[in-house]
Amino acid sequence: MATIDTLERPTAVLRGRRLEYFTVVWNTLEGLVAVVAGIVAGSISLVGFGIDSFIEVTSGSVLIWRMSVDSDVHRRETNEKLALRIVGACFLLLAAYISYDSISDLWSKRAPEHSVAGIILACASLVVMPVLSRAKRKVGRALGSAAMHADAKQTEFCTYLSAILLLGLLLNAFFGLWWADPVAALIMVPIIAKEGIEGLQGKACDECRS
Repeated sequence: MATIDTLERPTAVLRGRRLEYFTVVWNTLEGLVAVVAGIVAGSISLVGFGIDSFIEVTSGSVLIWRMSVDSDVHRRETNEKLALRIVGACFLLLAAYISYDSISDLWSKRAPEHSVAGIILACASLVVMPVLSRAKRKVGRALGSAAMHADAKQTEFCTYLSAILLLGLLLNAFFGLWWADPVAALIMVPIIAKEGIEGLQGKACDECRS
């Protein structure tokens, strides 16, 4: 049985579009739950996680657009570059937002409330995101798409954010460490900023070019 790496391009494109539609729906719901739960609990890392989910919605929407003109080589390359730059700009804005609010929380010693919804959401994301990332990488190899590989990397990155988020929420819930939430959010910042800069520069990993 042929793997997706050896499938014909139209089949790979169809699978890629289905993955991106799932990404848009999942991250829209995830973002709404995270932002609402974060506002209720006063958790900056949870709100930041929700905003990251909406960034992935933007990325997924651009990838759907990119694959809709896959047969046109010139437009395909243009959309890939546009996808990288749009997401890169959004990540830099997110990094600035998290930095400001996290430092403000640490300065004022404002403790977030416990968030069971946030803990459940982070656990669910830790299950879904790695599987989705691997599937996107396979489609990216089949299409030779730098944009799809970059989107897979963002989905993998969401897994790391989920782990950091979960750690901060659990430390606050079980040990009362009020500073764990803003510190966990700050840990996200250099990772997010690096992705943003690379996106604006139109860079992709070596695997993206293979």
